Amino acid sequence: MSLADTALRQGLHRVGARPPLWAYLRQAWQRRDFTYAMARFKVQASNERNRLGMLWVVLQPIINAAIYGLIFGLLQGDSRPEDFVQFIVIGVFLFQFFTSCMTNGAKSITGNSALVQSLAFPRITLPFSIIIEQLLNLVPTLGVMVVFLLATGHYPTWSWLLMIPLLVLFAMVTTGVALIGARLTVHLRDLSQFLPYISRILFYTSGVLFAPEKILANYPSLLALYDYHPLHEVLSLARSLLIGAEGAEPLYWAYLSAWSVGLLVIGVLFFWVAEERYGRVD
Repeated sequence: MSLADTALRQGLHRVGARPPLWAYLRQAWQRRDFTYAMARFKVQASNERNRLGMLWVVLQPIINAAIYGLIFGLLQGDSRPEDFVQFIVIGVFLFQFFTSCMTNGAKSITGNSALVQSLAFPRITLPFSIIIEQLLNLVPTLGVMVVFLLATGHYPTWSWLLMIPLLVLFAMVTTGVALIGARLTVHLRDLSQFLPYISRILFYTSGVLFAPEKILANYPSLLALYDYHPLHEVLSLARSLLIGAEGAEPLYWAYLSAWSVGLLVIGVLFFWVAEERYGRVD
C-alpha cells in the first residue's frame, strides 16, 4: 500500500486538493463575509488618495459619456437614435460595469498571488469579490443615471421595475466572464496585456454608441448577428425599459437568460477545475 493510500485511510487529504464542486461552493458561501469585506475595502482604497474620493465612481462614466457622446453624435449625424444623450448615458454607464468586472476579475488571481499562495481558501471568492466591488460602484452610478433621466423628462414607469431582473442577468453574465478570464490569465499571463484591447473592441461593437438597426440597415445578415450579442441585448433592453427606445426584441429576454445561465455555469466549472493550479501562481 502506498503512502498516499495510507493517508487516505486515515482521513488525511493532500494540501490544496480540489474539493468536490458542491463542497467547494459551500466553502465559498461560508466565506461570504470575507468576500464582501474585501470588496468593500477595495472600493474605499481605490479612491481614498484622490481629493474627490468616491465622486470619481460617478465622475468617470459621466466624463466618458460626455466625450463619446459629443464625438459620435457629430459623426453619426442623422443616424443618431432618438434621445441620443440618454441613449449614450445608459450605454456607457452599464458597459463600464461590464468592462470593470471583466478586466479586474481576470486579474483577481494573478493580482493576489501572495494571498493565494499563503492561505487556503476557495479561490473563487477572489473573482466574486470583484463582482461585488463593481456592484457597489454601480449603485451610485445608477442613482446618477436615474437623476439624469428624471431631469431630462423621462419619468418612472412600471417597466423600470424590470431593470432589477435585467441587472441580475447582467451580473450573472459578467460573473461568468470574470471567472473564465481569471483562470485564463493564470495560464496565459500575457492575456492581461490584451484585456484593454478586448474591452475597446467590445465597446465599439456592442451598440454602446450607436443603434445597430440604423447603422446596419443595409446589412441585414450582419444586423441579425446582434440579436445574439449579450451586451447588445442588455443595452437594448435597458434603453427600452428606461426611455422607450426601439430595437429591443421580446426574445432578448430569453436569449439573455440563456447567456447568463450558460456563462455562469461554464465559468464556475472552468474555474473550479483548475483550483489546484492557483496555489502555484508564480
